[in-house]
Amino acid sequence: MSRRPSDSITDDPEAGFGRPGKRSRPRTKDRPSYPNAAEATVITVDRGRYRCLINNVGAIVTAMKARSLGRTAVIVGDRVRLAGDSSGDEGTLARIVEVNERETVLRRTADDDDPFERPIVANADQLVIVAALADPPPRVGMIDRILVAAYDAGLEPLLVLTKSDLAAPDGLMATYRPLGIQVVAVEPGSDLSELRDALAGHRSVLVGHSGVGKSTLVNALIPGIDRMVGEVNEVTGRGRHTSSSAIALMLPEDAGWVIDTPGVRSFGLSHVTQDSIISAFSDLAEIVQDCPRGCHHDSTAPECALDAAVADGRLAVERLESFRRMEKAFG
Repeated sequence: MSRRPSDSITDDPEAGFGRPGKRSRPRTKDRPSYPNAAEATVITVDRGRYRCLINNVGAIVTAMKARSLGRTAVIVGDRVRLAGDSSGDEGTLARIVEVNERETVLRRTADDDDPFERPIVANADQLVIVAALADPPPRVGMIDRILVAAYDAGLEPLLVLTKSDLAAPDGLMATYRPLGIQVVAVEPGSDLSELRDALAGHRSVLVGHSGVGKSTLVNALIPGIDRMVGEVNEVTGRGRHTSSSAIALMLPEDAGWVIDTPGVRSFGLSHVTQDSIISAFSDLAEIVQDCPRGCHHDSTAPECALDAAVADGRLAVERLESFRRMEKAFG
């Protein structure tokens, strides 16, 4: 009697050990749950390793990103959940298994033609623009671009002018105060009480051109932290990068957080829209509703409602000039 094809398969000692076909694989949309996962905040990132502060405990652990997160970016300031060994003991490694929804995200692009956004810091509520008054000289264009990024991210801006012993801050203060921005001037060894008050209770991210003194500020605000301090090249006037990654640091007496970031030489804004900037100014947002369709709100725009508001005294000319100058940063 001839044997059925199925008999020959049954006789095969390797039967049952082959890879199952696609149709026979179990499929599920259920994601693994981690009921005992620890809540933590990412405080720095270095080559695929994440240093995380366990909330309500204070332990710092090193973690890697779980495969289940795929290409999900994890950045400084993210609130995450950790599985695995979260003891923080030497040689241990936890896993980031979930990234909580972000309240804010500060982004930039490599340049204005780059379509890819680069998230820098999550969940900050204040952006501190650090600019030197001299050595290197202030770059108003750079300040404006970072300011635009702050408004786009929904962060409250604070302008800190360093090295006020080398040049007077009056000019820059007059430039930015019409926008309602708090401006603080400091110099080496000066009293930082005003700056400490401005940082208290906030999660502040420090951003600025290389060499402006961000790390010097951090060292003064947090004694003993010893962030590397750079020098300015005497030939180019450019600063030397003193840190390669962002790091979140707690201020003394739990007065808030500062997130120090590497010095930047450019700040691309290809991800920013004009509407997101106007919406940051409630008085201007209300006025531009009377603009003709397609109005760009610049000085050449015909029948711009902002000009009409200046003419009838509803808007200060200094505020409009400051707003339009800032708009040119990404226009």
